[in-house]
Amino acid sequence: MVVKKRRKSSRMLGTNTYGWGKNKHRNSGSRGGFGNAGTGKKSHNKKTKVWAEDYFGKFGFVRHGQSNADVAINVRDVEGRLSGWVAQKQASREGDVFVVDLTKLGFTKLLGAGRVSTKMRIVIQNAVKSAKEKVQQAGGEVVVETK
Repeated sequence: MVVKKRRKSSRMLGTNTYGWGKNKHRNSGSRGGFGNAGTGKKSHNKKTKVWAEDYFGKFGFVRHGQSNADVAINVRDVEGRLSGWVAQKQASREGDVFVVDLTKLGFTKLLGAGRVSTKMRIVIQNAVKSAKEKVQQAGGEVVVETK
């Protein structure tokens, strides 16, 4: 009857080198190095397709403090989104004037890119001069509220 041969790892338990002797199969060179060795940063064998942008280089820092970055929107974008906001009841229409509170929608600054043809009353924390002028030329107004 054929006897099943036990695995070498179980037969060699307690023998330290498991039958390989004192030198070979002992150090990290036999497996290509420790950890991230062989990643190819010095162009030996580039692995950028494997790790892409997540591996090399430094990545940012933690800001210990409040960020004061403005969440801005252009006048043309406000005009383009008006119908959707009215449908969702995030803006209202009073006669021929649309009333939008951009601070409730999460915006803090109104920029002046684009043309305006709709009468709007816009409430926001901060607005650029050109944005105010364009809205006023269309027959609307920009109300700047401070915090």
